[in-house]
Amino acid sequence: MKQAVAGTGIAPEIEVPAIEFRRLLLGWYREHARVLPWRGIDDPYATWLSEVMLQQTRVATVIERYREFLTRFPTLQALAAAEENDVLALWSGLGYYRRARMLHRGAQFVVGELHGEMPRTAAELKALPGVGDYTAAAIASIAFGESVAVVDGNVERVLLRLMGLPEERTGQGRARITKAAQALVPAAAKRGVGNPPGDHNQAMMELGATICTPKSPLCLQCPVVGLCRTRGEHVTPAREKQRSRSVAYLLARRGEKVLLERRSAEASLMPGMLELPPLPMDAVTAYEPLLRVKHSITNTNYDVQVFAESKLRDAVPAAANDLIWTPAAKLRELPLTGLARKVLQRVGVMLPK
Repeated sequence: MKQAVAGTGIAPEIEVPAIEFRRLLLGWYREHARVLPWRGIDDPYATWLSEVMLQQTRVATVIERYREFLTRFPTLQALAAAEENDVLALWSGLGYYRRARMLHRGAQFVVGELHGEMPRTAAELKALPGVGDYTAAAIASIAFGESVAVVDGNVERVLLRLMGLPEERTGQGRARITKAAQALVPAAAKRGVGNPPGDHNQAMMELGATICTPKSPLCLQCPVVGLCRTRGEHVTPAREKQRSRSVAYLLARRGEKVLLERRSAEASLMPGMLELPPLPMDAVTAYEPLLRVKHSITNTNYDVQVFAESKLRDAVPAAANDLIWTPAAKLRELPLTGLARKVLQRVGVMLPK
C-alpha cells in the first residue's frame, strides 16, 4: 500500500489528510457516540455476537436481544454446547436465521477445533463458518486491535461522499472503497495503549449511522465536513422498490395446543423454523379473517390474514409430518418465525416478553 505523502499526512488512495481526519473523527466519537452495551469491551465473542446481530437488524432491536443472548449463552463454550433449536428460539424475531446457525457452528468450530482460542487476525477469522470480510475485520480490530478497515454500508456511504464518487456496484468499485478505508485506519497501538483501529472503525460506522445518513445527512454536525468533497450534495441511489404481497395462515387450536408447521430444511427463507400453517389465497376468499397484520421482510411488505375456520384445515398444503400440535406453554422455547410470534402474541395464545 502507498504511504502518506511526506509532510502532508495525505493518504493518496483517498486524497484526504488522514491524520487530521482521524483526529476530528475520534474527537467527535468520544463526545457523541451512543452508549451501547457491546462498546468498550474487548471480548471477541461479544464483538462477534453484536456484529452478527447488527447485520440487517436495527440497533434499537438488537440492544435487548444482545443482552438476553449473553445471559443465556455467556461464553463461546456455552453457545457451542447448546442445541441449535435453543439458539434459533432465542433468535426468533430477529430474522435472517442463517446468521444464528452460522454463529452457532462457528462457536462449535472454535471450541472443538481451536480449543476455545479465537483467531486474532482478520485473515484467520475468515476461516470460521459464516465469517466474511466485514465480520472478520470488526472482530480483529475491535477485540484485538488489528489495523484493518471495516467496510459496511455506513462506511461505504461516508467514503463515497468524502471522495465525491458515485456508487459503483462492481468488484473494482468495492475494492477502491476498501483501499480508501484502509488508508484511513490508524496503526495498531503498542500493547496496553488504547485501541486506535477499533475506535476508528466504530467511529466510522457511527458517523454513517447517525450523521452521514442515506437521506438528509446532517452535514452541519459532521466533524469532517471541512474535508468532504460533496458536503451533502451526493445523491444516494434509490433503494429497490418495496413490493406488496398478501398471504394467509391458519390458526388452529385443540385445547391448550396450537397447530404449527415446520418449514422445509431446503427453504430459501427461514429453513427449519416453525410457523402457522400457510393457506392458499384462493381458499380463503369466502371467509373473514380473525386478524390482519402488516409484516415486512427485506423489500416485501406483507398483508397477513389469519383465519380460525376449522373448515380450512383441509386446505393446508402440507404433509402430515410437517404439522405439529404444540402446547402453548412451550411456544417460547421453540424456533418460531418472527411473524408467527407476532400473530400468536396478538391473539393471546402467547404472552409477549
